[in-house]
Amino acid sequence: MQCTAFATADEYHLGSLSQDLTSHGYVEVTSLPRDAANILVMGVENSAKEGDPGTIFFFREGAAVFWNVKDQTMKHVMQVLEKHEIQPYEIALVHWENEELNYTKTEGQSKLHRGEIRLNSELDLDDAILEKFAFSNALCLSVKLAIWEASLDKFVESIQSIPEALKAGKKVKLSHEEVMQKMGELFALRHRINLSSDFLITPDFYWDRENLEELYDKTCRFLSITRRVKVMNEKLQHCMELTDLMRNHLNEKRALRLEWMIVILITIEVLFELGRVFFLIK
Repeated sequence: MQCTAFATADEYHLGSLSQDLTSHGYVEVTSLPRDAANILVMGVENSAKEGDPGTIFFFREGAAVFWNVKDQTMKHVMQVLEKHEIQPYEIALVHWENEELNYTKTEGQSKLHRGEIRLNSELDLDDAILEKFAFSNALCLSVKLAIWEASLDKFVESIQSIPEALKAGKKVKLSHEEVMQKMGELFALRHRINLSSDFLITPDFYWDRENLEELYDKTCRFLSITRRVKVMNEKLQHCMELTDLMRNHLNEKRALRLEWMIVILITIEVLFELGRVFFLIK
């Protein structure tokens, strides 16, 4: 069976999404604990393969994880989802930056083994949902991070000509407003990664659920979440230094221009004064 994750938008309206999907025949799973906030779980009537019910996890952060769901059903859900997205991403990027893991149901404790999820077949439905939630949570982080990595790569591409231009002594064709806009983009991306997400710490939900925390942490390690965040922060730091350099350069040019304007105005005033004195003497 297959587990597939997509990040499609900055955020979802989970309340309206739940009502919309219910009206299309999907069934909401309400067995999750109260501290599993900002999550919507929906059951699918016909799963892709026998042996496990089709389940979909929607995270408010803008990611959806499909477990054993048919391609046709997945496509329909994604179409319904579009109406409940805040700041949706490009469709091509969404499908390019997805995550797919195979999974099976076997005897023994659930685990991630060589890139394959093995779920305990003896668990009841509620416990199985919790373990799927732990795996889905890590997959959600991975696909969100992949979207932001693509955004950063696009940003780096937009400024990659600046160092060479500065090195060659050429004029950089960026206005002060454009530089400030780029700095704003960097700060926003940095804020998302380091302050408004769970990339740097394990969510509180897992603190008293050691078995789920182990599944979550091991999946995060398999997906190289920590290393990717570190690389992104290093890239962001380099970009910040470059945009800072550009801002200082433009500020110096502006200050120099103001100095020349003041010198010219003083010169004009001196000339007028000299002319007035000359006519008085005459």
